[in-house]
Amino acid sequence: MTAVRLLGLDPGLRFTGWGILEADGNRLRHLADGVIATDSAMSVPDRLCALHQALSALIESFKPDEAAVEETYVNRNGTATLKLGYARGVALLVPALAGLPVAEYGAKHVKLSVVGTGGADKEQVAMMVRRLLPGATLKRADASDALAVAICHAHHRATNNAWMKGKVMA
Repeated sequence: MTAVRLLGLDPGLRFTGWGILEADGNRLRHLADGVIATDSAMSVPDRLCALHQALSALIESFKPDEAAVEETYVNRNGTATLKLGYARGVALLVPALAGLPVAEYGAKHVKLSVVGTGGADKEQVAMMVRRLLPGATLKRADASDALAVAICHAHHRATNNAWMKGKVMA
């Protein structure tokens, strides 16, 4: 089996968490993690451009084979949800433009895959990420969440890749 480099993303307009891991069968190895922060004083288009540039640089630097992005949840604040959707669109677009397969996972699915319960809180997720990926820096919860998305993808990628190969593209 060949090792695969995975990029996990937890999109947000203010903070987008990212994590890179290597999966070799069921063995996972932490490579890097961090957060892309945008300046809230900037316009939304400028912030999206900054996010695009930073994600493009990450992909160029780490050369992942696949990417996984956390799905957006809808909350009561429609404006905040819409802005999160903008950032998520960039997080989906940049790896796709780089030719990477991109998978999407809901937060409950990620938590279930990493912690064992879909109702886990952020501290439980971070604790399990630290156990599964020694060396993870996890400066913010966004980075921990991004690595959790990558771990979830590592666990489910064989199923997803088989499904994607059989999918008819329009």
